[in-house]
Amino acid sequence: MSPEVLISEVGPRDGLQSVAATMPTEHKKRWIAALHAAGLREIEVASFVPAKLLPQMADAAEVVAHALSLPGWTVMALVPNRKGAEAALKAGAHKLTLPVSASAAHSQANVRKSPLEMVDEVRAVLALRDELAPRAKVEAGISTAFGCTLQGVVPEDDVLRLAVALAEAGVDDVGLSDTTGMANPAQVRRLFRRLAAEIGDKAGAAHMHNTRGLGLANCLAAYDVGVRTFDSSLAGLGGCPYAPGASGNVVTEDLVFMFEAMGVRTGVDLGKLIAARGPLAAGLPGEPLHGMTPESGLPKNFTPAEAAHA
Repeated sequence: MSPEVLISEVGPRDGLQSVAATMPTEHKKRWIAALHAAGLREIEVASFVPAKLLPQMADAAEVVAHALSLPGWTVMALVPNRKGAEAALKAGAHKLTLPVSASAAHSQANVRKSPLEMVDEVRAVLALRDELAPRAKVEAGISTAFGCTLQGVVPEDDVLRLAVALAEAGVDDVGLSDTTGMANPAQVRRLFRRLAAEIGDKAGAAHMHNTRGLGLANCLAAYDVGVRTFDSSLAGLGGCPYAPGASGNVVTEDLVFMFEAMGVRTGVDLGKLIAARGPLAAGLPGEPLHGMTPESGLPKNFTPAEAAHA
């Protein structure tokens, strides 16, 4: 039976570029292979940015090549601009994701462009995709969709106008990211419902943070209004710079457990997923690993969703 939700693992990119240490390439490969073995079928393996800015991602092309050697999944890379997209497409990435901030203040601080100027950059990436790799997918993730530490409140209408502009530019889907961990379930439910009403089947993933302890609640709220793709990071890798000491990304193990316990198929083997923490810990010794499910274990006689449906 096919999964009912897609868990998009972002640890090897979002997580690794958020920590100070650099995981050796061979350890990255072993970790990615373990994630694949657990049944994850979409993974963000790298970002194509200048190595002097993010030395953790200097081996992006080699990591993509390794991921492509593993069958039956989508190998995704983050790219900030056309130059990064060219490198990612030439490396063979199946899917590109571009962050576009809904907050004007955050966008200027981050990329020195307005949100609408970033839409033009996305158009350039799409044109390049059509030229180099027409089958590759391109998604846009709207960052600071639920609030911004620089600007404060980000009006929902601004988020939706940006989403419509990106959809009209031709991206395959548009997701919403709780970059600063400010979202709450009522807000998530409302904004994703409005997103679907505006752009239909191009409404994409929920990228939630657990900065204030609402990561899983916000994912469930998104699920309740039709979202079926969720970003998360094994062991919650990637601390949130907006709340020192807090886990940033939603913990993949806890997210998978929540859905499987609900009877919602993820296609992920929880035992193998928890085992994938081993290669992660070996590659980043001393890095804190988050997650309630790995610490407490699975309940007695726990039945995964697929077995329950059989």
